[in-house]
Amino acid sequence: MATTSKPASAAKPKRPSRLRYSDAAKPVQGLQAREKQMTAYVFKSNGGSRYFETVFRYDPLERIELVKAGVPAQVALAVANAMGISKDKLFQTLGLPRATIDRKLREGRALSSDESSRVLGMARLVGQAQAIIEESGDPTGFNAAEWVARWLARPVGALGGRKPGELMDTAEGQALVSNLLNRAVSGAYS
Repeated sequence: MATTSKPASAAKPKRPSRLRYSDAAKPVQGLQAREKQMTAYVFKSNGGSRYFETVFRYDPLERIELVKAGVPAQVALAVANAMGISKDKLFQTLGLPRATIDRKLREGRALSSDESSRVLGMARLVGQAQAIIEESGDPTGFNAAEWVARWLARPVGALGGRKPGELMDTAEGQALVSNLLNRAVSGAYS
């Protein structure tokens, strides 16, 4: 009996690859441990565009688990560093209490669910911009984190002249900004 192979069109579509750590990285168990390892990766990789794209491509349930578990406070520093902005500017944009976050940084504690949601929302937005550029052309030399920081600080006509960064302190605002980014890329708004 002859075997038949599946046509190429029936092959499973490849999922974008997840963040790969160096061969020296130890395997980790659980989302919180993975997030700590990814935070270290962002610091080591000078911006870690793969980190942001990975956060963007997480299943929503994975992000929810991370938020509930609380991401390490160091993630906030990694995001600010990658965006080329001060931690104070990031905290202000996300509506995070500086003294509380600084204390959690000193103590090596995780962020609360609300704080984690806001920080991961920013990381997801950077990952969204990175994914858009990678899917539409040559990302060489493009720094999505720094571009997002500049874009958030500019008034946008679709928001009545408001800056997208003014809306990043709530989940609803982050969703609106994410949709606006998608529409801006498609040419629906500028």
